[in-house]
Amino acid sequence: MSEGRFLKPFERGGALGRTLLGITAAMVTLGTVFVASASEGEAAAAGTSVFSIMVRDVAYLALGVVAFYLAARVRLDRLVRSAPALAYVGVGLLVAVRLVGTSSNGGTRWLNLKVIQLQPSELFKLFTILFVAWLIERHHRELGDWRRVLVLSWPILVGGLLVVAEPDLGTASVVFCLALVMLWMVGLPRRFFVAVGVVGVAGFVLFMKIKPYSAQRLTAFLHPNANLLTSGYQLFQSKIGLGAGGLTGLGLGHSREKYGLLPNAHTDFIFTVIGEELGLVGTLCVLALFVAFLVTAVRIAQRSPHGTYRLIVVGITTWIMVEAVINVASVVGWWAVTGVPLPFFSYGGTALIVELFAVGLLYNVAHDRSRAPDLVVAESAGPRGRVHRPTGAPSRPRVAPSPRRAAPARRAPASGSRRGVVRPPHAPAPRRYRPEG
Repeated sequence: MSEGRFLKPFERGGALGRTLLGITAAMVTLGTVFVASASEGEAAAAGTSVFSIMVRDVAYLALGVVAFYLAARVRLDRLVRSAPALAYVGVGLLVAVRLVGTSSNGGTRWLNLKVIQLQPSELFKLFTILFVAWLIERHHRELGDWRRVLVLSWPILVGGLLVVAEPDLGTASVVFCLALVMLWMVGLPRRFFVAVGVVGVAGFVLFMKIKPYSAQRLTAFLHPNANLLTSGYQLFQSKIGLGAGGLTGLGLGHSREKYGLLPNAHTDFIFTVIGEELGLVGTLCVLALFVAFLVTAVRIAQRSPHGTYRLIVVGITTWIMVEAVINVASVVGWWAVTGVPLPFFSYGGTALIVELFAVGLLYNVAHDRSRAPDLVVAESAGPRGRVHRPTGAPSRPRVAPSPRRAAPARRAPASGSRRGVVRPPHAPAPRRYRPEG
């Protein structure tokens, strides 16, 4: 790989970049510690070392550091230019999952590559961000027409539906949310989002009828005391663990839920283990790290002089924060348990590597000084001949007044006019009223 064509020197010294690195390092360090703690029960049940899962997590973390380094050095213009090819690769990997993927816990989401269990849906989140950024950069003049949006964004639609078919509604909802937020940022018509909402609700209802067990799991949080032994079991045990932690927790490594009571303690419900072992104080520290990550990413977006790269920052920030909110809301009973992991904390090889690559892109944008104008959706003819204009665009272009028009009116009584009436220069004198006869 030629450094001149695809890579640039690793930038150092930016305050925002250092802050981003510090926050990310704190999250992945805590994540590794709690993966080691939360996986003790599952490792013991499998008859392996209690640190076997943690060792794999550290190996994934090492690959993630390499991914971060490459993302921090990649030339962003080249990466955006290759976004369509990456999106096609993502769709191809999702098709391969349907054909030869491995199954676990009722879902087919992985490709067994011997070295790693690759989860293409995690890669597809990143590919979605890059593809939508490329789409807006190259075709923003055509996106005012919803039909063009559907035609141009077919890889996202197909990929999202393939993720739904795994089935993985949580990841599919994140993918569609990323695309919609980025399109909303450039002023797509509101009627487009209304139509997407109607179609989404209809599709969700249809999915619930086809998959009744999934419907029970997704609505279990509405009736927390019903079906405690089936669809509501995980949420019930999660609340027990959080309640047992109290203010300061039972102590690091002293969780009781992880020993066979709470399934997926080191993946989907790692926030519960943190709350049980470190209490309310520990969970608030985790939430504070995500808030700090959000503030830093927003500042990176605000200071970026490149419109397309700013959209990439918006997409990555939305991805991390939406997943964090969904995961935390799920384990405390405010939202359905959809299997969305807690970024940087939950165990998952592909997820951790891709998330660190995304942080590398944020670091890259924080040090990038190339300039490009903001992108907005061009005006397009809407229904009944109305014209759609981007949000914030003036309804009529302002024309600078000519010097002649800008000249101040002279206050001088003209012949036949009333005293004190202001008449612009060169205007004809008003005609007097003459009664007939």
